[in-house]
Amino acid sequence: MRTQVAIIGGGPAGLLLGQLLHRYGIDNVIFERKDRDYILARIRAGVLEQGTVGLLEQVGVAERLHHDGLIHHGIELAFNGARHRIDMTQATGKTVTVYGQTEVTRDLMDARIKAGLTTVYDAGDVSLHDFASGQPRVRYVKDGTTHEMACDFIAGCDGFHGVSRQSVKPDALKLFERVYPFGWLGLLSETPPVSPELIYNNHERGFALCSMRSAHRSRYYLQCKLDDHVDNWPDDKFWEELKRRLDQEAVDHLVTGPSIEKSIAPLRSFVAEPMRFGRLFLAGDAAHIVPPTGAKGLNLAASDVHYLSVALREFYADKSSAGIDDYSRRALSRVWKAERFSWWMTSMLHRFPGTDEFSSRIQIAELNYLIESDAAKMSLSENYVGLPY
Repeated sequence: MRTQVAIIGGGPAGLLLGQLLHRYGIDNVIFERKDRDYILARIRAGVLEQGTVGLLEQVGVAERLHHDGLIHHGIELAFNGARHRIDMTQATGKTVTVYGQTEVTRDLMDARIKAGLTTVYDAGDVSLHDFASGQPRVRYVKDGTTHEMACDFIAGCDGFHGVSRQSVKPDALKLFERVYPFGWLGLLSETPPVSPELIYNNHERGFALCSMRSAHRSRYYLQCKLDDHVDNWPDDKFWEELKRRLDQEAVDHLVTGPSIEKSIAPLRSFVAEPMRFGRLFLAGDAAHIVPPTGAKGLNLAASDVHYLSVALREFYADKSSAGIDDYSRRALSRVWKAERFSWWMTSMLHRFPGTDEFSSRIQIAELNYLIESDAAKMSLSENYVGLPY
């Protein structure tokens, strides 16, 4: 068996890359170790930059997004008991769209099926071979039988714990990491959002975020200890703690209800350099992780696969390797800017263990400067809506 590009990972990064390559006439096969239902059951974020929306439009999967997605022109910052709106559209002329990552994944899966493209689900014991040479291969087990796929290139879109980065020799990688001393306790509920736009809350009891997935489904987060457990947070306790961290207007408008899903996610900043190893390319969470405060995870994966798909199109259409040779540099340049922004948002809004009064006052001073300075608003807005590719 043979294909031009073997894509490891059937999440949104791998699926989007597959659709882009298909539109460029490049044959590809996706290998995913889980089944379709498992992938669609994963709850992830849903703030899409305009550039990400543009890529979904490009591959023809934006119909439901435009019908169901919520266009946001700004965000709200809450501190000292009051809310302050940042008008991102006024600052940049751009918007973001709230549309769940699960729905993006579903749309891309359906488009891949409609196009008759191959996805190998439940692919076990996936291993990557000879990607340092010109003849890479992917080996996997399906239904108890070992198979092998020859290819021109391998795209590792299989996440932080996937096999792609682990297949690279350790001395060929340089890793950068910061693990934050807290997590996010998230609750999803079938309730109307407390506000039409996201509210980022800096509070002495810890950070809180009011978000949504649709006009009738809300997602709320509380900063919590890393060793905390969801069993310690029955719904009533979650809602009461959220109210303690919100301003009075938000408390008055908050609609509570049973949780659909509840989980705790640790926060981490991580980058692996480079993102190319011979004919193996890393993309998305396989190469980098950002804390969710800046809403950059899925959007960074989208920019990665944009760069990679264009580079591969140049390779096949123009017989030029310039794009693939420059892929890692181009992708990492944007990655590090998003890492900086996500770190800055996290540092400004969360309470760190051992935070003293001086540090708390610095956070408030930063937030006050942000809401009073047009230049500061512009800086936050252009990063939030997404830097250009």
